[in-house]
Amino acid sequence: MTARYDIAVVGAGVVGLACALAAARRGLSVVVLDRDAQANGASIRNFGFVTVTGQPRGQVWGRARRSRAVWDEIAAEAGVDVLQRGLWLPVRRPEAAAVLEAFMQTEMGEGCRLLSGAEARARAPETTSPETVAALWSPHDLRVDSRTAIPRLADWLSARFGVRVLRQTAVHAVEPPRIVTAQGVIEAERAVVCPGDDLVSLFPDRLSGAGIGRCKLQMMRLASPGFALPAPVMSDLGLVRYGGYADLPEAAALRTRLEAEQGEALAHGVHLIAVQDADGALVVGDSHHDAATPDPFASAAVDQLILDEWRAATGRAPPPVVQRWTGTYARGPEGALIEAPHSHVRLALITAGNGASTAFAFGEEVIADLFQETPQP
Repeated sequence: MTARYDIAVVGAGVVGLACALAAARRGLSVVVLDRDAQANGASIRNFGFVTVTGQPRGQVWGRARRSRAVWDEIAAEAGVDVLQRGLWLPVRRPEAAAVLEAFMQTEMGEGCRLLSGAEARARAPETTSPETVAALWSPHDLRVDSRTAIPRLADWLSARFGVRVLRQTAVHAVEPPRIVTAQGVIEAERAVVCPGDDLVSLFPDRLSGAGIGRCKLQMMRLASPGFALPAPVMSDLGLVRYGGYADLPEAAALRTRLEAEQGEALAHGVHLIAVQDADGALVVGDSHHDAATPDPFASAAVDQLILDEWRAATGRAPPPVVQRWTGTYARGPEGALIEAPHSHVRLALITAGNGASTAFAFGEEVIADLFQETPQP
């Protein structure tokens, strides 16, 4: 197999496809190489929730806003359905309400609305428990079904820009202009390596030196509850996990109370996100467990903690579980990594579990860095 491209992208997850899009929009010829026969990793084992509200203030929040805009630009043309818009975040504790009040005073609260408990119950009675003291409504977020969105995005890149996507093609060495694969050599002037949570196959020294490890999460699909969610749903636990809230001074008191009341949930990294598929089914999660090699087994006790939080947040018993799965992703201290192991190569990972939310902006940054461009202020 001999062919020449301007850029080879290793990895066809959302980060790799975002890099391919950024390169293709510059008029460059692009090949994407992936070892699997179809999308199978973290990019499809998540909520498909493009979360702007609550992302860490500053660069990450900016990436999320830009990425949400790109999703809006391309979704219809790529055949990707936007199934939900917005965020509904009811909270049950006055300490959580105080965090939301502080959030509303920041630039991140622009366009959002903070409702009282009574207003929340009137607006969304199906997903607001009697204990709700306040609720945040945000219009800034959207949700796609990642199981179909990622393959459709790859197909659209091929049809719209001529991006070549080669599946079942393991990459053994990246040494531009030679990309050595299990199927032969590909020639490319530059390369971007987006390994997801494969931390050992390419440039392992760079990844270990950056302190990047792996994290396992647990997810479930529940039967339709018989009503439509007002938007993706979160709860009190999310306010100490998402940096846009958790980094506010007011979050300290909430964390203290949660440690006393829901310490087991915090110990397992549990917080609630619930999104809805086109057929009414719910995707609910998740949890977080770090390990060098996460085991593939889901804990029933951890799943129950997630379902308990659904019940507490909504005041409703969870519908029956129809599917369970685990996912793994790369996690690191900086939340993202762009490394240059070679002047014409970039190693690019999102290490905060927010690839769906930030990848398109991150991909633009990676390609700009590959061409040694100075980012605009």
